[in-house]
Amino acid sequence: MRILVVEDEPTLQAQVVEALAAAGYVADRADNGIDAHFLGDGEPYDAVVLDLGLPRMDGITVLRKWRAAGCTMPVLILTARDSWHEKVAGIDAGADDYLSKPFHMEELLARLRALIRRAGGHASAEIACGSLVLDTRNGRVRADGQTLALTSHEFRVLAYLMHHQGEVISRSDLVQHIYAQDFDRDSNTVEVFIARLRKKLPAGMIETVRGLGYRLAAPGGPT
Repeated sequence: MRILVVEDEPTLQAQVVEALAAAGYVADRADNGIDAHFLGDGEPYDAVVLDLGLPRMDGITVLRKWRAAGCTMPVLILTARDSWHEKVAGIDAGADDYLSKPFHMEELLARLRALIRRAGGHASAEIACGSLVLDTRNGRVRADGQTLALTSHEFRVLAYLMHHQGEVISRSDLVQHIYAQDFDRDSNTVEVFIARLRKKLPAGMIETVRGLGYRLAAPGGPT
């Protein structure tokens, strides 16, 4: 899953990006409103962490422009502790949640997990597909009750498929959601990760839809 972090304070930005990476996400970053608007308008993010007090273009304006352009990714805004008016303005502009500074990183991660789950129609912290279970709280995957040993990229591919189970996901979609913008992307590597995952998952869970992509579905379940 791919997150955009928009924060102009360098230390906080680095801390958020580091926490996201440790939790299994890939993160792009921006430190001003102009760059944030450009990235959010052109890249497919699963969620955005958006500070409101940005140089060059404020966060409320950025958010309004995204929503006016039809960008629907979940947005978590960061506000000053006592700025209730910023919270109201952010929600009215299209934010999905807010977090007051200073905050605990675990709370930010929990709120992001919830936003991403809800965007995919999942209410529980555990997402299941047959005997396969993704625990979004600790980034672990179980199959038939056994925890799977996955590389970071295998986890990112599987997590995205789990959040969108039953849907046909193209290789290009997977590439866009498992790599940061500045990474040297190669869609051929997706086939490698899929092949490795098939060896670790119950047989038949990842289907190849010829000419379109891949679909995660429980064997014998609806397609």
